[in-house]
Formats: sequence, structure tokens, C-alpha cells
Amino acid sequence: MLTTPVIVFLILLIAKTAMERRLSSLNRKEVLANKDAVPAVYRDVVDDETYRKSVDYTLAKNALGKIDTFYEAIVLALIVCTGFLAWLYNSLTAVLGEGVWGQSVVLFLVLIIIGLPSIPMDWWSTFKLEAKFGFNKSTIGLWITDKIKGFVLGAILGIPVLALLLSIFNWLPVSWWFWGFFTFFILQLLLMVLYPRLIMPLFNKLSPLEDGPLRDRLLALGERTGFSAQTILVMDGSKRSSHSNAFFTGFGKFRKIVLYDTLIEQLEPIELESVLAHEIGHYKKGHIPKTLLIGFFTGLGGFAVMGWLATQDWFYTNFGFDPHSGMAPVLLLFMLISGLFTFWLSPLSNRMSRKHEYEADAFARKTMQDDPMPLIKSLHKMYEKNLSNFTPHPKFSNFYYSHPTLLEREAALRQEPAES
Repeated sequence: MLTTPVIVFLILLIAKTAMERRLSSLNRKEVLANKDAVPAVYRDVVDDETYRKSVDYTLAKNALGKIDTFYEAIVLALIVCTGFLAWLYNSLTAVLGEGVWGQSVVLFLVLIIIGLPSIPMDWWSTFKLEAKFGFNKSTIGLWITDKIKGFVLGAILGIPVLALLLSIFNWLPVSWWFWGFFTFFILQLLLMVLYPRLIMPLFNKLSPLEDGPLRDRLLALGERTGFSAQTILVMDGSKRSSHSNAFFTGFGKFRKIVLYDTLIEQLEPIELESVLAHEIGHYKKGHIPKTLLIGFFTGLGGFAVMGWLATQDWFYTNFGFDPHSGMAPVLLLFMLISGLFTFWLSPLSNRMSRKHEYEADAFARKTMQDDPMPLIKSLHKMYEKNLSNFTPHPKFSNFYYSHPTLLEREAALRQEPAES
């Protein structure tokens, strides 16, 4: 039965899906409009053959993305609107019980089961699309092993956290959302500490930089910037993909900078130094605490909404649940539906992220004796090697890109720094 809340859910789902497909169409048209020749601004960056390959790769990802968007929308609509979600929850509850641990296992299993339809698309993306363009280095065995590890890790970490949240709901039925959020946030901080130490090594080998000129150069950079270079690790990303990257993880004395082995192969030492300077810039500019602060308030808002929904019988009944079944259905529905709202906030979060990227770029330029070229050259190479989209539509990049485009970053880097 299509009740008013279910109709609202469908309207939001259709609106999100329509916007995603519209953005994909705009991006496709922009890429096609520039497909015949390398744009003048990129002629010194990429050759004709690589550019055409990047166009083909972008169009292939765009086509798969459109299919995936529609597929996910259909699956979500069927799960929520046919009563399947409530039926699955009730069936598992009948077996596992209504206790805290039983309900936490129920929630975990429901999330796993409703996530199964995404597996074929993931397989196609890895072993068809990525393999076609020479990026995939994974094997079926490794891919399956990763899925199993993810399942086991999710159970080990997720079930106790869910049990703790459900217990807080039972102990503090009125203010559970407030204390539940603080508990969840503290656990997130703990996970940030444990992730590079315990979780990442389960999937990838992390090694300190080997002795040599590159290590000496990066150690010197660490000394100049007050950042311990012993926290720089090399990850064997090449065993899964030839894509390259570098990222910052953790905070405080638990911070780590991780460089893909593919990135080390692709860039010259001075270019790697500029990339590392950029990552150090995120630390020096306080981007991690700022991101955590925003996450704190958005997370608190999300838990407050769940706290209110847990008091609304109509929210349970309209989606097929018993109003007296506690917090579990609210948590489940919130995880499935909240994305229909947060999607529209993507441009705002990306805007903040891009601001941070500009600041980290500026820090890298200053650190490299005010020379923008090492970082510019590294960006050129990363775009070329990763077959990145050189001509994204502005609306598409605003919605989906957490980093400025290549042209935007290069223009900012080439600007003369303001007098201080």
C-alpha cells in the first residue's frame, strides 16, 4: 500500500535518480564535445592517443554509472516499498530474538543481504571496465577474499557497535540519541587510530620507505615542515590496480601518509616531494580537525532525527514495522533513506573539501621554495596515468568532485602568492 510517507520516499528517490542521470548526461555531452582533439590547454600535458583513451574510459564509466544509478534506485524501491525490508527484518527477528545481541545480528545480516544486488555491478566494474583499460590487477581469488575479509571485519566491528547503540536505547529511551551519538563519535575516532595500524594491513602491505635518495629527500622535507617522515608508508596498491594515489589518515601522533607504489613509479623524486608537501599541508592547515568538527555536528543532527523518528508510530507502521520494535527499524530505515537527503548537500561538502585542497596546494608551493611546477607536473602525470576526465562539466564536478579540476588547481598554483 502506497501511504503518504512511502510516496514521499519514492518522490525523493526519483528526484535523486533524475538528478544523477541529468548530471551524467551533461558530463557525457561535455566530454563528447571535446573528444576529437586534445584541448589547447592540455597539449603539453597529454598526447593524442592517451587523451582519446581517457575519453573512452570516461564515457565507459559514465555509461556504467547511469546503469548502476537506475539499478540501485529500482533495488532500493523494491526493498522498501514491497514490504521486503520489514519481512526480512521480522523473519530474522523470529529466529534470532529481540534481545540486544540478537537485534544487532539481525541488523547486520539485513544490511548484508540487501547489499548483495550490488555485487554484480562491482564485479563488472573491476573485471570488465577496469580490465579493458588496463587498470585492474586483481584476481577473482583476491576479489572474493576481499569480500570475505570485509564481511568478517564488518561483523567483528559492526555487531558490537550496534549492540552498544541498542543498549543505550534501552538504558536511556528519551536521550539515547544524544549519548548514542557521542559513543558512536568516540568509536569513530578510535577507528581512525586503528585503521592504518590494524585494518589496512589486512588488505594491503604497508612498508616504510626504503633507504635511498627518495627517502632522504622526504626526510628532509619532514624536517623542514615539522612532520615526522617515519609516518610515511608505501602501500602495494599495484596488486589490485594500476591507479595511483596518496592520502592522509589518522590524526595527532597516529597520523600516517600513505603513498601508492604505483605513484612512486610514475613520479620523479621532486614531484613526489611536492605531493608529500601537499599531504603535509592538510595536517598543517588543520583540515582533519575541521572535517571532524563538521562531521560531529552533522552526525549529531542525524542522531537527533533518529531520536525524533523513534517516537513516531507512523514512521514504523507506514514502512511495515511494529511501532513497539524499538530502535532497530529506525536505524535500518535511516541508513537506507538518509542518502536521499544528504545527496543534495554534496556541493556544499565538496566546496569545503576543494577549499582544503587549494590550501594544501598553496602550502606545497610555499614549501617547494615557491615553485609551483613540481606539483603541477605531478598533477599532469597523475591525470594522464589515471586517464582522468580532462573536460568534466562544471555542474558534474561541483556535485561529485571533492578536488578542484586540473585546470582549476593549476591556475591557482600559478597565481602569485599574496603578500603577507
